[in-house]
Amino acid sequence: MSSTIETAKLRLQQAHTRITAAAEAAGRPLEDIRLIVVSKTRPVADLLALQAAGQNCFGESYLQEALVKIEAMHNPLPEWHFIGPIQSNKTRAIAESFGWVHSVSRASIIKRLNQQRPAHLPPLNICLQVNISAEAAKSGCSPQQLPNLAQRVRDADHLRLRGLMAVPVASDQISVQRRSFRQLRELYDQLQTTHGPLDTLSMGMSNDLEAAILEGATHLRIGTAIFGPRHTNQD
Repeated sequence: MSSTIETAKLRLQQAHTRITAAAEAAGRPLEDIRLIVVSKTRPVADLLALQAAGQNCFGESYLQEALVKIEAMHNPLPEWHFIGPIQSNKTRAIAESFGWVHSVSRASIIKRLNQQRPAHLPPLNICLQVNISAEAAKSGCSPQQLPNLAQRVRDADHLRLRGLMAVPVASDQISVQRRSFRQLRELYDQLQTTHGPLDTLSMGMSNDLEAAILEGATHLRIGTAIFGPRHTNQD
């Protein structure tokens, strides 16, 4: 096995060590926190090696690349999360191939995913992406749009609203990180009072997972800490 794969497996163990320590610091059960390995641009061999090491939850944002991996990895079938921007012409393949979508922020996308989810599959798990830092270059709905979008997902026969996702402005200061995550958690709490129970806060990446766990993250999207830095932002 290549040294690259061995390094990724070691870093996976190190990521779990960080998550365990952060969960203990937050006084939270470790089983309430899931690690999504952000595997875009990585070859199938890397994913298979991590799967053999116990990782069975992967996040992809490049659809065509992801479809190749999904076809190659089916025994056992990993849990596939789509985490990237969604183009209208890609919704059918996403609806047919993924179990989770974390990046939903438009009513038109909700309608298409619902119409195109095959009836024989369980409802597609949906997280609404919020542009919590109001950055013009980032995807996501505004907090004011959340109630309407949440209701549209609730009304859809083939979708299941699970929670919220965000990619806050990057910062190395844990106080700044926590403030952004706290804003998302507060929106999550508010949405539960008006639109029923939720169970997913998809927030926290390689550089800020500790802050995310302290503020209630249930799903962490980790790539760089496992595979090393890339030329583009990858998690």
